[in-house]
Amino acid sequence: MTTTLIIGGAAGAATGYVHDICARALAQLRARGGRIVLTDLPENLAAAPELTQLADDIVELDFTDAEACVAWATAHAERHRVDAVLAFREYAVVAAAEVAAALGLPGNPPEAVRTVRLKDVCRERLRELGFRQPQLRLCRSAEEAADFHREVGGTVIIKPRSGSSSEGVQQVEDPRRMAAAFAASCDAEGVALVETFVGGPEFSVEGLITGGRPRVLAVTAKQVLPVSFVECGHTMPAPIGPEATEAITAEVVGALAALGLRYGPFHVECWLTGEGVVLGELHVRQGGDWIHAMTEWVNPGLELYGSWYDDLLGRPVTLPEAPTRGAAARFVTLPSGTVSSVTGWSGIASHPDVRTADLAVAPGATLHPTTSNLERHGVFVVGTPDPSDAGPLADKLLAGLEVRVVPTGG
Repeated sequence: MTTTLIIGGAAGAATGYVHDICARALAQLRARGGRIVLTDLPENLAAAPELTQLADDIVELDFTDAEACVAWATAHAERHRVDAVLAFREYAVVAAAEVAAALGLPGNPPEAVRTVRLKDVCRERLRELGFRQPQLRLCRSAEEAADFHREVGGTVIIKPRSGSSSEGVQQVEDPRRMAAAFAASCDAEGVALVETFVGGPEFSVEGLITGGRPRVLAVTAKQVLPVSFVECGHTMPAPIGPEATEAITAEVVGALAALGLRYGPFHVECWLTGEGVVLGELHVRQGGDWIHAMTEWVNPGLELYGSWYDDLLGRPVTLPEAPTRGAAARFVTLPSGTVSSVTGWSGIASHPDVRTADLAVAPGATLHPTTSNLERHGVFVVGTPDPSDAGPLADKLLAGLEVRVVPTGG
């Protein structure tokens, strides 16, 4: 009987798509038999009894502490069999790679995973390997960031070095604004990444590495808010021609292979520019924002986590060639103020093609500026039989939602 160790695999229902990722993964692993050892922070385990009951053993473990995870896992493996190691969270992938390596199990090389987790290191490595990248500098002060801005000119983006969910990401036009932007974007070590702005439509690429080869399962078209770059919409498959899809696919597959990544799901952001594809951030995990569920929907029969598990065990894996259905997510982002009324949401939530819907505001709620993906006010996901129908349907449904907000002080 096989045993799977999951690093950071629990989340309460209130976390939405994070809970769904954990639930899908646990269900797919449970259906394949074997034992499941589920580890996570105490508060995450306590918040998800419906998930912990799917595991055979529950262990409190900090998935952000790779050294502690390795120490516990190696001691555990001296007494108990472990056959595979999985992680679904951005901040757990390093620990999972380190644990797999320490136990001699299949997994991505820890050094490759650490490279991907640090945006500046990954960008410079991709540049060395011949992939298009924006100019960038890791800055340790607002003055250094402003100097770089003056040096390159134009618009720059400042962001945390290793963050996620668009937290701390800002667009800066004037170097004189850099002091405030740097203060909001620098990490605990006092550094922030500044890079030149890349124009052009934005996409993400979803896939799974099996048999050592990256396989693209879908290309997603992205909608983002100006300045903050908070994501407000995903459409899958992206409504672009086959040539553009092939160009994006080839660039992403080439980059993943060149970086030495050999196992598991991937989520890679990119832009399509006049000069070609420019790679953005790479992640050795599934996409957030319900992208995992959308990927499975547009590829009927796909089990993302079960396929990953099968590959880790050396079992044959057959993946779909191309999406045959459509999916789209739209996010509700509202201005600051107080909500006075909400109309049209019930029609969205009850639509037969809506797979999930959640609105986090009601009349009387006080709203603050949306500065990251974690601060959006609602989401719904549609799934359609025809790939081309999902985006237009999602836009139509969103247009029917009216949330009246009284501005602060208004």
